[in-house]
Amino acid sequence: MPERIETDLCVIGAGSGGLSVAAGAVQMGARVVLVEGGKMGGDCLNYGCVPSKSLIAASRHAHAMTTGAPFGVAPVVPEVDYAAAKDHVADVIAGIAPHDSQERFEGLGVRVIRAWGRFTSDRELEAGDALIRARRFVIATGSAPLVPPIPGVETVPVETNETIFELRERPEHLLVIGGGPIGMELAQAHLRLGSRVTVLEGDRALGRDDPDLSAIVLDRLRAEGVEIHEGATAAEIRGAAGAIEVVTREGDVHAGTHLLMAVGRKPNIGALNLDAAGIAHDRRGVTVDDGLRSSNRRVYAIGDVAGGLQFTHVAGYHAGIVVRSALFGLPSRAATAHLPWVTYTDPELAQVGLTEAEARARHGAALEVVGADYAENDRARAERLTRGRVKVMVVKGRPVGASIAGAQAGELIQIWALAIANGLKMKAVADMVAPYPTLGEVNKRAASAYFSPKLFDNAWVKRIVRLVQRF
Repeated sequence: MPERIETDLCVIGAGSGGLSVAAGAVQMGARVVLVEGGKMGGDCLNYGCVPSKSLIAASRHAHAMTTGAPFGVAPVVPEVDYAAAKDHVADVIAGIAPHDSQERFEGLGVRVIRAWGRFTSDRELEAGDALIRARRFVIATGSAPLVPPIPGVETVPVETNETIFELRERPEHLLVIGGGPIGMELAQAHLRLGSRVTVLEGDRALGRDDPDLSAIVLDRLRAEGVEIHEGATAAEIRGAAGAIEVVTREGDVHAGTHLLMAVGRKPNIGALNLDAAGIAHDRRGVTVDDGLRSSNRRVYAIGDVAGGLQFTHVAGYHAGIVVRSALFGLPSRAATAHLPWVTYTDPELAQVGLTEAEARARHGAALEVVGADYAENDRARAERLTRGRVKVMVVKGRPVGASIAGAQAGELIQIWALAIANGLKMKAVADMVAPYPTLGEVNKRAASAYFSPKLFDNAWVKRIVRLVQRF
């Protein structure tokens, strides 16, 4: 007979969003059961953000050894130990893992069941030898890499972000299908660690971002040696391990030793038996309203599986929405306008709110676009990081979007995320006093650019100044 468990909240999935919900809820007095059939910490810790940024850090050190000439430091060819770089990745994961561990959450008072969950009714979930009946459920099962049915794909070894970090021997020539953030980050990292890299993208590389700013990133990657082919749709894959060929729809053939698939992700919902619980879903994931509730009002979905933006920090944001709603019964709605994202190439590419194209389509003539170049920033000059730009979309004095390409773009985008989240005006950023010399001054310069024409090209301002000077 299965063990029957009665609880207030059952969280399915121990990734970033699920862990946040479980930790918050149990510490506020709720009875919580956490169900996870895979690794604690989910994709972000084990296959995504943490390992990829760790590998990028290793590759940055290798690259720095080749680029010191402008600073008077003789470049040298680095001796890269690819296996040791992967040891670094594993060490970082191991250092973070205790925070996400079963032991920690059990210490908080969460009942952790290490099994895959499957709904048996609108209020019950089966997991291993347990049958869980809960007042509320939170589906936080995340997503998995998509491997499309390209003819021949089953005949060769295919790496995804879930397997590539396990490689111990450096790929001689890495073929990457997909020119989005995952593909471009891992392409540059492997190039800097000594691999030859070819990226095939069926549309435009980094296509979700502002094309003017993504061009800055792509130009840099091409200059370093990454071969990027846009408008190149993979039509056939052939060969064998160590000798793989990708044939494009246009008839071009690209040969390499390893193949990385980075064309997107699919929601982890196949094993949940959602229909038994009356939970509507489609290929994007669980269908939710703006309060993240599914068609079964007892069930919420957060993070990647909710069908929206697929980022760890979005899952964490969703967790807060659900905790307020499920535990306190407070109306709480998820928004997207203030959610930033970053591609961690070098230079970085960051976005919050609307891109210029989106803002023009929505606001028309009311839109003003201002910006500032890194080349105008003294710290960027000192660091020789002058290739970059901040672009801000403004409507009636308030930013509605910001795009940044350049060094530390992920850090610099945060002030615009703060401004948009709190409805601040451009004056709030312009009035900020930034320490000199910092890259952060480029944000202040962009904000000041909004006011400059109004001050310096305004005939009434000049008349007032001349009048005052008479006294």
